[in-house]
Amino acid sequence: MKRFRALIFDFDGTLARVPLDFDLMRRKVSALAEGFLPERPVVNGQPVLELVEELTQQIREYRDHDEALEFHCRARLTITDMEIRAAKQGELFAYTRPVLGRLRDQDVAVGVISRNITPAVTTVFPDILDHVQVFIPRDEARKVKPHPDHLHQALEIVGVAPEHTLMVGDHPMDVQTGVRAGAAGAGVTTGHADKAGFRDAGALFVADDVRALVDMLCDKKHI
Repeated sequence: MKRFRALIFDFDGTLARVPLDFDLMRRKVSALAEGFLPERPVVNGQPVLELVEELTQQIREYRDHDEALEFHCRARLTITDMEIRAAKQGELFAYTRPVLGRLRDQDVAVGVISRNITPAVTTVFPDILDHVQVFIPRDEARKVKPHPDHLHQALEIVGVAPEHTLMVGDHPMDVQTGVRAGAAGAGVTTGHADKAGFRDAGALFVADDVRALVDMLCDKKHI
């Protein structure tokens, strides 16, 4: 019976409702890139941070380094502005604090890693550091998920090996991050992904939300 010594959570959609419109964000980034390229880039649902890096490279090749840097800075500011605006409309799920407290009471290390930024997350969850042992947002990450180092960075701080860790999130990317890092992955359907998508990504567990997930883990003696 595998017992987990650490649960590391995604934030947006997993522990909180944050109405961030990623389709709109992609369109804004694409429209911004049009001013640097021969035509507006076609975007097909790729993650926005990776889209910015891809377009920055295209602009560097088509224009020059300085214009690529200008686009990159303006795109990042666009993303940050949307993240902060969405956070002001966001709210923590009612069960989040009790679930995190329950885990800590059971001597399970608890952390949050996020592709969002510190000001956005703390707008929604100002006392996050009172409830988790490690919090690594995008602006403090050496590399952001799905790169496994995002999870490894958190585990270095709590002192738990990947094989004793469960990575939890509302997107298959979170599960993939866990698997790539040598941990297990779990999906919660409080975001936009369905159970089949999580299973395809390699999820060991899938639940309706983090409260149901922790109930499941306790019932099956995984924590």
